[in-house]
Order: sequence, then structure tokens, then C-alpha cells
Amino acid sequence: MSDDAGDRVREAVDAVYQSESRRVLATLIRLLGDFDLAEEALHDGFAAAMEQWPRAGVPAKPRAWLVSAGRFKAIDAMRRRARFDASLAEIAQRLESTTDPVNWDGDGIEDDRLRLVFVCCHPALPENAQVAMTLREVCGLTTEEIARAFLTTPPTVAQRIVRAKSKIRDAGIPFQVPERGELAERLDAVLRVIYLVFTEGYAASSGEALTRHDLSAEAIRLGRLLVELLPEPEAEGLLALMLLHESRRAARATPAGELVLLDDQDRSLWNRDLIAEGVARAERALASRRFGPYALQAAIAAVHAEAPTAAATDWAQIAGLYDVLMRADPSPVVELNRAAAVAMRDGPAAGLVLIDAILGRGDLAEYPLAHSARADLCRRLGRTADARASYQRALALTRQEPQRRFLERRLRDLG
Repeated sequence: MSDDAGDRVREAVDAVYQSESRRVLATLIRLLGDFDLAEEALHDGFAAAMEQWPRAGVPAKPRAWLVSAGRFKAIDAMRRRARFDASLAEIAQRLESTTDPVNWDGDGIEDDRLRLVFVCCHPALPENAQVAMTLREVCGLTTEEIARAFLTTPPTVAQRIVRAKSKIRDAGIPFQVPERGELAERLDAVLRVIYLVFTEGYAASSGEALTRHDLSAEAIRLGRLLVELLPEPEAEGLLALMLLHESRRAARATPAGELVLLDDQDRSLWNRDLIAEGVARAERALASRRFGPYALQAAIAAVHAEAPTAAATDWAQIAGLYDVLMRADPSPVVELNRAAAVAMRDGPAAGLVLIDAILGRGDLAEYPLAHSARADLCRRLGRTADARASYQRALALTRQEPQRRFLERRLRDLG
């Protein structure tokens, strides 16, 4: 194979890793029954691909090929270790007797990531560990990215993940979707995890890019599978919320990657198909009368999506929906969003009073969007010194480059 052909194959391996590695890992976890063995097998499978694909070419079913290669590597490793642990020999024999994954069709392993979500969200695990495990194992976020989402430290997140893996192994938690009678009680944690995955993709917590389309697309895929499996109003509401947010992706940044605020977005770039589906799903969730916070957030997003211009936005309706959301699911972030809506309805002074009350309690002190929202209201009121101080505080807390550049432009505009 020529050097050019070899480079193309290596690029293909890299592309498959980006798109398929978490699906491959999920299936290996199901087959091997152990997270650490599966992660080792995943790396062994891709190492085999880097060695063999340049000579043999990329297989027709690369995902199944990688699962098969990882499985065989794991069997070999278990046989080598069997003299120290007899149970590994039994596992290796069982694995060898199963059908080779390379002969599976693509759909046969498609649901493994959903199974893995339910394992990671098992009630035997602490809630913070459920989220950390899913973001790490299902979606491949680093411990640093998860730590920023949790406003904690990477060692803390790593410790949670290690303990969760041990709990799953020691408790024998099965790799399966729960029976229908158990699904409802497990749903809240799963919804929260899926939405955190989406938000990391829709507004990345750090890095050069404003968004990570792979993560938001994966969250939507998981949301669709969940609605198909369990068509509860809140699952429908979450999917509606994600679709409505995703509909604005193309307008949220300039071609150069600079942040564009909602009021300044070119609404002709919004995806009308996603808006139509999202609005329909939100209406269906609300009509059930058993809706919750995700359906309410979807209703708010629908009001934004259906406004033909920023000036035509029904801020009174949005503020009213936030009032309901505050009763259903009170939190400092919801309170901050309500304050922004009140500022649009009643004027910046009214919103600033509410934001100052939030920050005065010490809530959201490390949340950059709270400080940038305060800065914007101060700017609109002509309080330049206060605006500058809040923009500088937001800039010090922000880890995402497009947001940093936006805040720096705001500071320059203040003079």
C-alpha cells in the first residue's frame, strides 16, 4: 500500500474512532461484563485496526469488526491471566462460545448505549456518580470536562467513577434496560444525564469550538430511543427541548466561529423542520397534564422559536412560564433565566434587582453567565463601571474561547 493510501486508512481509523468508539465500548461492556476489561479491549481493537486496515482495507462493517477484534483480544488476555484467577477462564470460554460480532448486522448492537445509560444511572449509585459515569463511559467526556460541568475538581470526578465501577461490579448490576415497572423510577436520572450530554454539545464547557455537534446529536439519538421505549411526557418534553435548541445551531456562530446572541441571530438559518417537530412534541407533553420541568422548558423554547423576529418575542408569556417552572423545579439557574425574562418584559432595572439578589446570596458566584447577564443589564442602564467589573468577572470564569472573545469585545465596546 502506498504512503498516501496508508494515510487515508489511518484517517479512516481516526474517523471511526471519533464516531464509533463509544458504541464499540458499550457493546464490549455488555459482552465482557467489566468496564476496565472493556476499555482495554477497545484500545486493543483499535490498535489491531491500525495494524491491519492499512494492509487489508477498511472492513464493510467497521464497528462490528472492532467489537470482534476487541472481544478476541480480551479472550486471549483472560486465558493468559486464568492461572491467577480461575473465573477468567470460565468467562473466556463463555465469550468464545458466543456468535462472533463481526457477523452481526449494524442494528444488533445499536441499543447497547441505551442499556449502558441505564446501568450508569442505576439507583444503587449516588446521583453525582450516575451523571459522571454516563458522561465518561457513554459519551467519552474527559474528567476535566465533567468536573467543569459539576463545578468540582477532576480528581473528585475520577474518584466517583472508580467507585461507581466497583459498585456496578460488586453488586452484579445487570447490563440491561429495566423492566417496564422499574423504568419510571429510573427515568429522572436518565433524563438529567441525557440533557447534560446535550448541553455539553450545544454549548461546550471549554475549548476552541462553541458547540460539539457529536455530543448533541448523540443526546438527541438517545432521547429518541428513550421516547420510543418509554413515551412518558417528560421524555417527550426533553426531546422537544433538545430539538428546539438544536434548531438554532447554524445561527449561533459566525462562519469564523464567533458567538452570536439570540437577538442577533439570522432566523432564516433556523431549522424549521426541527422547530416543527419540537413544537409538536412540546404540545403533546403539555397536553398530558403530567408534564414536568423539561416540558416547561420546551414550551419556553417554543415561544422563542415561533417568534418571527426578536422584537416579536412574547416575553410576558416566557416570564409566566418561568414562574411556573420556578414552582415546579426551583434552582438558581432557573431563577437567573427568569430574571433575564423579567428584564425583557419590565426593563433592565427590574431584572438587575433579581440578579443581584441571586449573587448576593452567594448562588452562582462561579457561574460566568450570571455575571455576563448582570453586566449586560448594567450596560443597558448606563452603569459602565459596574458593567465592566461584571464582564471582567465573567471573563475570568469562562473557559470557552468563543465566549471569551465575545466578552472581550464587550469590554472593548465599553471603552
